[in-house]
Amino acid sequence: MNRSTSAIALPSPVQRGVDAFAARMMAPEGGPAFDFASPRDEPALIAADSVSWRVFRNPVSLFIGGVAAVLLELAEPRVRDGVWQNSSFRRRPLERLQRTGLAAMITVYGARSRAEAMIAGVGRLHGRIAGRTSEGQAYRADDPELLDWVQATASFGFLNAYSAYVRPLSQRELDAGYAEGAVPARLYGAVGAPRCAAEQADLFERARGRLVPSPIVHEFLDIMKRVPALPGAARPLQRLLLKAAVELLPHWVRERLGLGTAWSLRRWERRAVKLIAGAADRMMIRSSPAVQACRRLGLPDDYLWSSRR
Repeated sequence: MNRSTSAIALPSPVQRGVDAFAARMMAPEGGPAFDFASPRDEPALIAADSVSWRVFRNPVSLFIGGVAAVLLELAEPRVRDGVWQNSSFRRRPLERLQRTGLAAMITVYGARSRAEAMIAGVGRLHGRIAGRTSEGQAYRADDPELLDWVQATASFGFLNAYSAYVRPLSQRELDAGYAEGAVPARLYGAVGAPRCAAEQADLFERARGRLVPSPIVHEFLDIMKRVPALPGAARPLQRLLLKAAVELLPHWVRERLGLGTAWSLRRWERRAVKLIAGAADRMMIRSSPAVQACRRLGLPDDYLWSSRR
């Protein structure tokens, strides 16, 4: 990504509040703290000059893209029930969101050795999860086909949220984002994860016959309306960002899941989402994994916001 925007300076009290909230979101209750600033000079699985490092710095587009990815995951019944039957999301949604978000950040920004260790632990957990869907299909969480679907939906959500609401990504940038994501995907076991936008589109087309509606999709969205996933002052915007996530879905997926016009953005709402996401892209959160990872590599705090790359 060769176009950069300089970071904006927030008033000190606002900066402290944003930093504190970001730090809390990266520290799930009962889980170990993760230090993105060490070991010194150790690279991540994905290079610092990548599309992914720029996309994942934006908390607003990550929220939108993450919700879109989960909606696509829940459309696949084996993934849906594998997640819903074996997850604490219903009981402790914020903690589950924190853990999922932390895993994504470690995958992109964490030192390679620590990211590999985390991914290996996830793989061991997946190896213990199996069952049957409500439709009677057998599933295993370590099924490569399902892992490919989860990886594809994540890349689709994050890249398309950034492109739709922050800055349009070129075809080259989209393809680079998929190729970057395929590197850690292989460690997760998603050996057939898409490596470019065309492969993603082909995978979605091949999945058409498998995707089905479910009350769980609507239950997930209802939970996401209430969970305190944003700072207090921004919480009224949460439903708006959920609608932005639904709008990212392919039209045929929305129809199949029963996400009708009530989930469509009005013109002014779309403008508002773009303003919010654009402002977030210029906001440097010093406690964020992105900035801490830059420090680990000896890069300036504002490296991802600077044209001096």
